Amino acid sequence: MDGKLLTLPIGVQGFDLLRREGYLYVDKTAWLLELVGTSGRCFLSRPRRFGKSLTLSTLDAMFSGKVKLFKGLSAEKWVEEQAEHPSPVLRMDMAHYLTGDKKSFENSLYINLKVFGQRHGFSMPRGDVEGPAGALKDVIEGLYDDKGPVVVLVDEYDKPILDNIGDLNSANEMRQSLRSFYTVLKSCDEYLRFVMLTGISKFSKTGVFSAMNNLMDISMDRQYGDIAGYTQDELEENFSSWISDAAARMKLERSELLRRMKDYYDGFCFDGETKLYNPFSVMQCLAKGDIDNYWYTSGSSSFIVTYMRQHGIQDPAEYSHMEVPRDFADAHEIETSTPESFLYQAGYLTIEEKREDSLVLDYPNNEVRVSLVRMYLDSVYHVKNYITLGTKLWQALSDGNIEETV
Repeated sequence: MDGKLLTLPIGVQGFDLLRREGYLYVDKTAWLLELVGTSGRCFLSRPRRFGKSLTLSTLDAMFSGKVKLFKGLSAEKWVEEQAEHPSPVLRMDMAHYLTGDKKSFENSLYINLKVFGQRHGFSMPRGDVEGPAGALKDVIEGLYDDKGPVVVLVDEYDKPILDNIGDLNSANEMRQSLRSFYTVLKSCDEYLRFVMLTGISKFSKTGVFSAMNNLMDISMDRQYGDIAGYTQDELEENFSSWISDAAARMKLERSELLRRMKDYYDGFCFDGETKLYNPFSVMQCLAKGDIDNYWYTSGSSSFIVTYMRQHGIQDPAEYSHMEVPRDFADAHEIETSTPESFLYQAGYLTIEEKREDSLVLDYPNNEVRVSLVRMYLDSVYHVKNYITLGTKLWQALSDGNIEETV
């Protein structure tokens, strides 16, 4: 319904702040309730700017029993009951730690956990001897002894590996360090109520998660296909006033703006059925009143460029309408995965069609096509003054006639 323009939460990843300050919020708590009720140990892979951090922040508030934040939301009643016996929550974001080398990373992780433990009055006997893995045990057991079964939420679990993707030795060192750290979650299973990890890359059975065989990967499950991102109905229902306002500023009919937004920002699919908009791009478009490429400029793509250079990806057209096995995304570690697997996990490819024994991949929308072209011209071919060439290459890629540009 049209009405007052609620402030768009551009860049806001904290559920507490979002709800406390009255930002516009698309209610995803029904899916989170279902997740909490069916899976105690889970993993979610999504590209950047897709709401992974907000998802974990919302779960944090749910388990903490912050009733006032959930007024009018699907989880309101559940949180009211939870508030009577709130769970202790340990939430970590691997993007906040030093990742230049293994020693710096382990040091920063250990210090963070030690400070957390000290603030809660825990002794840290293992941490002082065993480093971050020991400190994690101390914190989990301390929280359990104090308040009962613990909720552990880890955001960007793979960031230390992705930051070192250009150096396989460093990436492997980070992997071993993370493997030792995350293995603690399995050994402390009796103290845990709920565990969720998020990241860009999917894990392989021989890597970081080899000892965590109790994690359920929900990344491609139809049940959680729209746990993050906006469906067409969610866009039109929750952003109705903003769509009308932006259409007026752009001197467009509402239907025409919706058509352009669909072409440019819709099309992400992780379950083979549900089509999604990228939340960040949608809000930028409505706030600025302009159909533009916001995803490419919203964050560093250095790890993608490094991968592309290492693997010699030269022809973007070959990945359009590409048929792959259903397990294509989790067959290898991220830095040695196939180009199509890597591009899918990074958000540059998505599932176009689900077949009986395979998947068909394609570029999700025009914004992603433009982003990939700009990345090629900027960082692979080092082309200067490429606006005209970029437009031509994007059009050729859209039409499937990439050879016409060469």
